[in-house]
Amino acid sequence: MTGRERREQLIGIGRKHFADRGFEGATIEEIAASAGVSKPVVYEHFGGKEGLYAVVVDREIEGLLNAVQGALTSGGGSRETIERAALALLDYVETSTDGFRILVRDSPAGQATGSFASLMSDIASQVEHILAAEFKNHKLDPKAAPMYAQMLVGMIALTGQWWLDSRKFKKHEVAAHVVNLAWNGLTGLEAKPTLTTDTR
Repeated sequence: MTGRERREQLIGIGRKHFADRGFEGATIEEIAASAGVSKPVVYEHFGGKEGLYAVVVDREIEGLLNAVQGALTSGGGSRETIERAALALLDYVETSTDGFRILVRDSPAGQATGSFASLMSDIASQVEHILAAEFKNHKLDPKAAPMYAQMLVGMIALTGQWWLDSRKFKKHEVAAHVVNLAWNGLTGLEAKPTLTTDTR
């Protein structure tokens, strides 16, 4: 195995251990044993558990941020943008469950710092610009856009955390209900919400 291949192997194994046990519960000994190497090999590549964890988290943040950014910049109307953003987060939860567990485990809901909270703040900053333009078009105060962006992103993120363990609804159903609340508000909820972009 080349050095690069070994590094990728350790990242994959570390990711699984961090997802299953959290940062505190995972040990270099277990990670090394799972990889069939000695502890010094892990230290050689990452300097320790903190270094390995940082690489894993950075990769997860980059993957999720790229997916959501792509959804936010794909054009279309405001509702379609919200739908795509909700689906992008739920897609990530579905296809990268271990990665999402890593991001949210050490950043509990409501916490202002931590990798997941920072990531959601970055996404809210992008949503803010979209909402500000919409607010101007509807003669609403664009100064309120940052607050609404936080509400919208927080609602989608917390729902994603809930859906991580409660898969009673299909992904498109969850996204449709989130968008239903975001778009219509409690007083205008549709009885059977669907996504306008859903072709099923």
